[in-house]
Amino acid sequence: MPAPLDFARDERVTVKAPTAVVFDVGNVLYGWDPESFLARQIADDEARLKFIADVDLWAWHERLDGGRPYDEAAAELSETFPDYAHLIAAWGERFGETITDPVPGVHAIVEELDERGVPLFAITNFSADFWAPFRKRENAFFSRFRDIVVSGEEKLLKPDPALYYRALDRFGLKPEAAMFIDDRLINVEGARAVGMHAHLFTSAEDLRERLEQQGLL
Repeated sequence: MPAPLDFARDERVTVKAPTAVVFDVGNVLYGWDPESFLARQIADDEARLKFIADVDLWAWHERLDGGRPYDEAAAELSETFPDYAHLIAAWGERFGETITDPVPGVHAIVEELDERGVPLFAITNFSADFWAPFRKRENAFFSRFRDIVVSGEEKLLKPDPALYYRALDRFGLKPEAAMFIDDRLINVEGARAVGMHAHLFTSAEDLRERLEQQGLL
C-alpha cells in the first residue's frame, strides 16, 4: 500500500491564493454600538438591563437580521410589552444611530484594494429594513463593492453554509478564490467550512498584514 501523502511536503498539493475579498460590515467596516444607543434611551443601568432581558432584545433583533419585517415584529413585541413600546419604536426609527464611525484604518484598506482592481464584496447579517437607509447613506463608500449579500434580504444568517454558497454563486466566485473577513469566530469558521479563505478581524493592522501575505495588497 502506498504511503499517505504528506500534505506539508508534497509539492503537488497546493492551496490557491484568493483573488477577491469579502467583508463583513458591522465591526469590520463600521462600528456597531447598540449598548451606547440604549444607554442614551435608558440611563439607569438596572432598568436598561431589565428591558433587554424582558424583550430578549438580541434574539429579537437576530430575527430581524434573519428576514422578519421590522413593522410586524415591532407590533407583536409592543403588544406583549406595551410599557416598552416607545423603546421598540426607537429601535426601528433610530437604528442608524447604533452604527458608529468607520473602523479605523479599514476604509483605507478597502480603497487600496479597489485601486489595485481587487474585486470587493460583502456578506452581512443585517435587517433588510435597516440596511436600505444605511446603504443609501454610505453609498459613496459601498459603491466600491461589486455586490453585497444581506441576510435580511436572503432570509438566511451567517454562519449558515447556505448563505455563503448563495453569496459565492451571486459573486461568481469559487470558494478558494475568496478571502472572507469577519469579527466573529463562528462566522469565520463557517466560511472556512465551505472552502473559503477566512480571517478573524481584530484590527486594520493585522488585516493589512494578512492581505499582504496573500498578495492582495
